[in-house]
Amino acid sequence: MALLGGLSPATFMRRHWQKKPLVVRQAWPGVRPPINRAALFDLAGTEGVESRLLTQFNGDWRLRHGPFKRSAIPPLKAPIWTLLLQGLDLHWQPAHQMLQAFRFVPEALLDDLMISYASDGGGVGPHLDSYDVFLLQVHGRRRWRFGPVADRSLVPGLPVRILANFQPTEEVLLEPGDMLYLPPLWGHDGVAEGECMTCSVGFRAATRTGLAQELLHQLADELEAPEAGAREPIYRDARLAATDTPGRLPASLRGFAQTALQRALADPQLLDRALGILMSEPKPQVWFDPGTPLTAACAVALDRRSRMAYDDRHVFINGEAFVASGRDARLMRRLADQRALSTADVARLGEGALALLGDWAEAGWVRALA
Repeated sequence: MALLGGLSPATFMRRHWQKKPLVVRQAWPGVRPPINRAALFDLAGTEGVESRLLTQFNGDWRLRHGPFKRSAIPPLKAPIWTLLLQGLDLHWQPAHQMLQAFRFVPEALLDDLMISYASDGGGVGPHLDSYDVFLLQVHGRRRWRFGPVADRSLVPGLPVRILANFQPTEEVLLEPGDMLYLPPLWGHDGVAEGECMTCSVGFRAATRTGLAQELLHQLADELEAPEAGAREPIYRDARLAATDTPGRLPASLRGFAQTALQRALADPQLLDRALGILMSEPKPQVWFDPGTPLTAACAVALDRRSRMAYDDRHVFINGEAFVASGRDARLMRRLADQRALSTADVARLGEGALALLGDWAEAGWVRALA
């Protein structure tokens, strides 16, 4: 792949992914920005779009969050300012299409495409990210300094997280079409040389504690109370003795609670459902416009905001889980992998799966292709 400097995705993942940086000259020959400057500024003024404006006038770092009126954006000739728009792929189809080139990584790990517009000297300062990132230059030039970080201490009192003692080991000037890949926790500092636009493809980086918290919350929602009349163990302790320390929790109650949690966590299907639901949840600011029902078999594609995944037993879409098997499961997995189904594929779906696809179309999760 030109995108990976002639490496196959398998070779890239083996040699570089979460291991070491890669600079690729002309990773995307003839690249054009997925959005022009005027449209970007307009989008930054839209409710529901995550945008930030970072300025460093006279050495004073200031960070503001959008939406922004056009008058709030500094003059184009003013140096050292940056407009960042997160999740451009959710709002702008060309950005969504650009993001598809990076789907050699499981989509459950793929986060979004951010675009950074900077005037001369603009940047966000030396920092590190907890996730992998591809930095694709789409307009102008940006000089990057990067390297491993031994000291993660930050400059105090700033609105952005800037490394206090950044010691880069490499430097590279990226021009349109060039790309830099960085593993997690590599320090980097990009400074625009003239007007500049950079697309950042970022990935999810769940911490062990954070993922456990979210999974436990989801598991609680997935646990089903027994049907009326069904027998379920209740806490009992016939050997409980009288006590002169009534404030102490009984050891038998702790054991009962521990067993209840272990039983819930030991159910592989429950954990699989919770993980799939969690990883297919759209971002909080995402909403879908209602669609139209499918009146006949036709080719369909996932809406650019939809997240879809699957495991051996389930299909997940936008935070919902469905049990699937046989031919319907194979076709739904194809929809998740390719983000589209042909008319012939849709016609092969069983009655239940076709009705489900129709529900997704009405919800705006799937779109009919002309």
